[in-house]
Amino acid sequence: MEIIKAEIPGLLLIKPDVYKDSRGIFYESFNQFKFAEKDLPFEFVQDNISISSKNTLRGLHFQTEPHAQGKLVSVIKGAALDVAVDLRKNSSFFGKYYLAELNDQNNLLFWIPPGFAHGFLAMEDQTIFSYKCSSAYNKNAECSIRWNDRDINIQWGISSPLLSDKDATAPYLNDILGKL
Repeated sequence: MEIIKAEIPGLLLIKPDVYKDSRGIFYESFNQFKFAEKDLPFEFVQDNISISSKNTLRGLHFQTEPHAQGKLVSVIKGAALDVAVDLRKNSSFFGKYYLAELNDQNNLLFWIPPGFAHGFLAMEDQTIFSYKCSSAYNKNAECSIRWNDRDINIQWGISSPLLSDKDATAPYLNDILGKL
């Protein structure tokens, strides 16, 4: 397993050891003991799976304290542009984003700690996206930021994604600063 630090502190790309043969591939997407050996003592309480059509954009989602979630995300099938936006008040990267391509060929895992908004764009039909969460979903702590917030300026590469009503009408970052 290889750990790659992103430009924004706290974000990590994790490249698992992948074993390939004529039958296909095998890799551990999470092993508590191996992660702890790499000083990644993650604890997860909830797993989520989403299956998305091409050009579906989900996000940017986060939960406020004390229910903030860390997420270990990966693509099981297909491909996605995955984005984390730094919402940590004292961070010099506040409001900045990091984008990674996750797919079923590179098998990358992306660790997004609490304090970040998260979203992704499915780049293929039937993209299967997996999230391991460090705290459970809490409706009262749920928040969103508009996917095309001009102040964040994420380069999604698409102008008209498929969105839920909630994501299409989410507030802009400047409108929710008081919740952070």
